[in-house]
Amino acid sequence: MKLHDRLFGLALAGTVFAAPAAALANNAGNGTWFDSLLSKSNSNTRVAVSQQSDPSLPTFDKGGAEWSDRFDPSSDTLSFTFDSRQPTLSAQTVANIQTAIDTYMAIAGRGGWGQVPGGQVLRVGLSHKNVAALRARLIASGDLNAAAGVSNTFDTYVEAAVRRFQARHGLLPDGMVRDETLAELNVPVDVRITQLRTNLVRVQAMSADLGDRYVMVNIPAAEVEAVENGTVASRHTAVVGRKDRQSPILTKKVLYVSFNPYWTVPKSIIRKDIIPKMREDPDYLTRYKIRILNGKGDELDPSQVDWNTNEAVDYMLKQDPGDQNSLGSIRINFPNQHAVYLHDTPQQTLFGQNARFHSSGCVRVQNVRQLVDWLLQPNGDWSRTKIDAVVRSGERIDVSLRKATPIYFAYITAWATSDGVVHFRPDIYDQDGPGAPLASDI
Repeated sequence: MKLHDRLFGLALAGTVFAAPAAALANNAGNGTWFDSLLSKSNSNTRVAVSQQSDPSLPTFDKGGAEWSDRFDPSSDTLSFTFDSRQPTLSAQTVANIQTAIDTYMAIAGRGGWGQVPGGQVLRVGLSHKNVAALRARLIASGDLNAAAGVSNTFDTYVEAAVRRFQARHGLLPDGMVRDETLAELNVPVDVRITQLRTNLVRVQAMSADLGDRYVMVNIPAAEVEAVENGTVASRHTAVVGRKDRQSPILTKKVLYVSFNPYWTVPKSIIRKDIIPKMREDPDYLTRYKIRILNGKGDELDPSQVDWNTNEAVDYMLKQDPGDQNSLGSIRINFPNQHAVYLHDTPQQTLFGQNARFHSSGCVRVQNVRQLVDWLLQPNGDWSRTKIDAVVRSGERIDVSLRKATPIYFAYITAWATSDGVVHFRPDIYDQDGPGAPLASDI
């Protein structure tokens, strides 16, 4: 089977996940999933690739390209993804993290990994001295098989390894080494070991009895999982609270779903966002269909409010349902003291970013209707078709769950799955610092 056909066979529908790396603890990446790929590359034909006329494009290595390497950027190599149904938080996660700690301590014992120099975007087809350092780094962490060597050529084996690394670190897997990927590559192994130990303590405290059916929001990963009987039924990219308006750690139960909801603007957002916007643009509320109501329920004209003061905080600001509604068409409710919830959003482009920390504490969920479909399955009288029809109708309706579903907001920046894949995410709220509890040396 050809290399590109094998890679294409890994293209699975859904979110991007890292491939199994069952032998990360073996010497410098030996025994990883790349073994099977490398053993199938049997072409000895070398081709000369002409220099690109556009100086902004990478320089190709005229003497190092194998036909089987598929340097064509449109090759199937660029589209493969990995699918995993293992939850981030489960009864097995503790043991998986302990195994990952052993693996990373073994890597540290072999000298860890070196730094990858910056100053050059690394991508497929490039011949550059920094690629050798990149190859060595990826081999050290088991993302690239040692048999690939440490040449200066950025071939499709390296590209696949970079994509795998990016998926493990929550980055968009474009296969190119730019600033964000470079920063993650250059985190020392000792820091990763400390991160794993910190999260081992967190997971030990949470994973005892999660229930057969639950929703888990991992804040640093900006991700939502619907888990049933130990398997991820659906996984969703999310947008969570920014550093100055953090999403809270909590355990509650989802009780009902609101279709085509109104949005009652929290006082904190009125104070921090609405008042400054109205000072700059007096038509802001009108344009976004946000009405001002006094204590009697009477609607006020925005011109009746003194926006140079905090007077607006004393009123209710309410946004009508519709395409511009900040909650989108759906809100998932679990009453809590923080007044946060999961919801749809009209700002879908935010889901395509690496850093998805933009909200005021609530969680925006991509493909939220799929999650609602799963939540309402025990009701028996709801289907995706019915959900779509209610959203299209614009009807304002609340639907109670016949089976209240536990929801967990967790802060997990490092974890591992049973197939040996170790994941890391940014410590967006600075919770992994010196004051964080550590698991004892394993």
